[in-house]
Order: sequence, then structure tokens, then C-alpha cells
Amino acid sequence: MGLSAVRTGRLCDEVVAQFEELIESGEWPLGSKIPPEPELVAALGVGRNTVREAVRALEHTGLLEPRRGDGTYVRATSGLRAAIVRRARRSTVLDVLAVRMSLERDAAATAAVRRTDADITAIRTAAAARRASCDGGDRAAFVAADLAFHHAVIAATGNPVLIDLYTGLTDALQHTVATVDELDDDPAAFPGHDELAAAVIAGDPVAARTAAESYLDAARRLVEGSR
Repeated sequence: MGLSAVRTGRLCDEVVAQFEELIESGEWPLGSKIPPEPELVAALGVGRNTVREAVRALEHTGLLEPRRGDGTYVRATSGLRAAIVRRARRSTVLDVLAVRMSLERDAAATAAVRRTDADITAIRTAAAARRASCDGGDRAAFVAADLAFHHAVIAATGNPVLIDLYTGLTDALQHTVATVDELDDDPAAFPGHDELAAAVIAGDPVAARTAAESYLDAARRLVEGSR
């Protein structure tokens, strides 16, 4: 799509609308840095104040995030995701685990029914990467690999609303996985993940749901036991 010069009148509203379209379409992907202010001003044909006002409006809604000395980044790709991000920041690990239980049990079963060949490949790859990261000693790499695996399973549901909800929880999920990892002496032996991958790949919704319950129950027990 790209940016185009806007008409006179409610300039800020038009700029905001263009920015939202670029974000929602993926032209400005999640986590990416948006173009610098001079480039935006030139492309849109408006003043700096209009661009700044539009950026501030989207920062307020949670779609954009300023990083001092670096630039402005895409924080969420929809208002729904932005709202979830804001709420999840104020939640406890146990709260997030409870939400995950509600979402991931049914998502696992749905993924087992709906997964495509491409989903199977993605889940196999993510599961292998997660296993490999267990023995590497790099906690950050393990957390990233674990999250990538769960996102692959959620993606296999083919449900865009669920995918948006889960993506909006990414920060909270990352904190939860990191917390559980710190409490667990042997992440390689943590139950449920390989079983979940196998069940989804085999197209067994009952086994997939059971596997999801297994790893989430184990995580909850670890957190409760640390209190």
C-alpha cells in the first residue's frame, strides 16, 4: 500500500488511518521500527506536528511504542491486541496460566483437527528447536523456542481471533515461561510438549488436549510451590 499524500481537513485522522492500515496489513510488521519522522512528513505531505500527533495517538492506543534514542516500534497489530497487552502487564503468573489453560486446551484439540501439512512441518520444526534449546544453557533461547512452539500450535487452529488473542499475550507468556523455567531444574523432562506435538501431528484431539493440560498443570504446581 505505502503512504500517500493526505487531503486538507482532518489531517491527523487521515494520517492515523493510514498508519493503522499499514500496521494491520503487515506492511509495518509487529516489532518493526516505523520510518523516521522526516520520511513520513515527506511521504504524506503534512507538517511535523501532524505526524507527531498521529504517532502519539497510536502510542496511546498501544499500537506504537516509542523507544528513547532509537525510534518508534509497532507494539500491536490491532486494537484488540493492544488492549490485551495493556491488561496482561498487570496480571500475575498464575492469572496468565489460568488463561492459558482456558485457551490452550481447546486450541490443542482444534489444532489436531484442523492442522495442515504446513502446520505439521512448523510444529515439528518448533518442537525440535525447543528440545535442542533445553540443553543449551541459554535461558533466553529456551524461552524463545518454547514460545515459538506454542505459537505454532495456536497457528494450526486457523482461527484468526484466537491467534490475535494469543499474540496479544506474548509478553505475559514470555514472563510466565521464564518464571517457570527458573523454577524447573530439568526443562528437558518437563511434561506435555513432545506429547502435544505428536498428538496434533497424529490428528488426535483428545490426546492433544490431555497434553496441554499436562504441561499447564505442571507449570501451575511449580509456581504455587514456590510461594
